[in-house]
Amino acid sequence: MRYVSIPFVLAAAVAIAGCAGGTTASRTATGAASGAAAGALIGSDSANAGKGALIGAGVGAAGGYLYDQHQKEQERKARYRYDY
Repeated sequence: MRYVSIPFVLAAAVAIAGCAGGTTASRTATGAASGAAAGALIGSDSANAGKGALIGAGVGAAGGYLYDQHQKEQERKARYRYDY
C-alpha cells in the first residue's frame, strides 16, 4: 500500500506546481500537461498508460482552469479592497 501512495503524492505535487502560470490558457495547458504525465505514470502501474494520460489531461486541464479562476477572483478582491 505504501508504494501505491508515492505516485499519488508525486502527481499532486506536479499538478500543483504546474499551475503557476499567468494566463488562463497557460494555466489550463500546464494543468493538462502535468495531469497527462501524472495519469500516464499512475496508469502505467496497471498497463493503461494511454487511458491514464487522457483522464489525467482532462482532470489537469479542469484543475488548471479552476485554479486560474480562483486566482483571478483573489486578485479582483484585493484590487477592490484597496480602491477605497
